[in-house]
This record gives sequence, structure tokens and C-alpha cells, in this order.
Amino acid sequence: MIGVIDYGMGNLHSVTKAMERLELEYFLSEDIQELKKADGLILPGVGSFKDAMTILEAKGQAGFVKEWAEDGKPLLGICLGMQLLFEGSEENGETEGLNLLPGYVRRFSGVMEDGTKYKVPHMGWNNVSFQQPDHPLLQSLNTGHVYFVHSYVVRTDDESVLIATSEYDGPVPAVVGRDNVMGTQFHPEKSSQMGMTILKNFGALVAGKVSANE
Repeated sequence: MIGVIDYGMGNLHSVTKAMERLELEYFLSEDIQELKKADGLILPGVGSFKDAMTILEAKGQAGFVKEWAEDGKPLLGICLGMQLLFEGSEENGETEGLNLLPGYVRRFSGVMEDGTKYKVPHMGWNNVSFQQPDHPLLQSLNTGHVYFVHSYVVRTDDESVLIATSEYDGPVPAVVGRDNVMGTQFHPEKSSQMGMTILKNFGALVAGKVSANE
């Protein structure tokens, strides 16, 4: 059973509808005691990093998510939820994240090294390439296009957490993870067959059909 964390800033409707289409067992809750009953968690997110962390801390959910991850249980962050897994962000002022993965969230500059300007946010369909093609989240997948909407991007010096990347004025971490902690910068529930397969693969991880360490 997958628990979807409701903290008031998630893309809950699209995520839960995708779960229903995939016939994955799930429930939506903000209650920590209820969420503890899950076998895996999804941390969705749309909006400001600072606002999200403020709410998660106020509700006691931040500490709960950290303990969940430290216990080795499957955790998937989506979009802002993925960014929250990292050390911190500069969005609306320096804010500490959940610090489950190494890296920091910074705004796209909007200007390339040669002075050429580009659009921010990074929005729309973009191709991804696989750094870890054998990762359980990528099973039965070939490279393809997924749907992004974000103005801030994870910057990390630790390439071991990069499962798949895209390109938008340099590499964009698209799928990240270490052991049981995973995330997608794009919206898998809006990314056609490729995104839905990633959610299905996460469901298989939660069900114990595959291991996050494979």
C-alpha cells in the first residue's frame, strides 16, 4: 500500500488519478499515524520550497519522512517533492531541506555562458537519458520524453545519485535516488507511458517485487 502525503502543496489530483489508472493500492493522508501504515510513500509537491518545508516542519511530517527514509522504506518525491529530498534551496531565501540526498536547489540563471538568454521556467516535454539504465524505476523503459515544469534545479557534485538526466542549459537531474530514496523532477503522472511506467515500477518496489538496490 502506497501512502501519498497530503501537506497542502501537492499535485494530489493528478497523482492519485494516475495511481487509480495503474490500479495501485494507495491512500491519501496528512496524518502521520495513518501514513505509518503504508509500505511506501510518495511526497508530491507544487510551489515554493520554503513554504513546503515550513508546512512539513509545522505538521511534524518532515521528521517523519526523515525517519521513514532512515528506516530503509521506499520513498518517492515528485517535482518539488523531489527537490525537498536534497540539502536545501535558495528559493525565497536559503532554506534547509530534508537532507536525504546530496545537492542544492538553485534557480535557472536564464542566461547561457555565451550570453544567450533562455526561458525560465523549464516547461514542456524534454528528452531524458539514463545514467543508471538498470535501476528498478527504469525497468522496461527506453529513453524518451517527459513533462517538466520548474524554475529551480538540483545541482549536485555526486553523480551517483543521478539515475536519469535531461538537458536545459546543462544537465538537469530528472530521476534521482540512493537506495530507498528516489525522486523525479518531472511529473510522471503527466508524462504519458514513460511516466506511468515509472510510477508502476515504484509500485513494484513497494510491493517487494523488486529491490531498490538491484
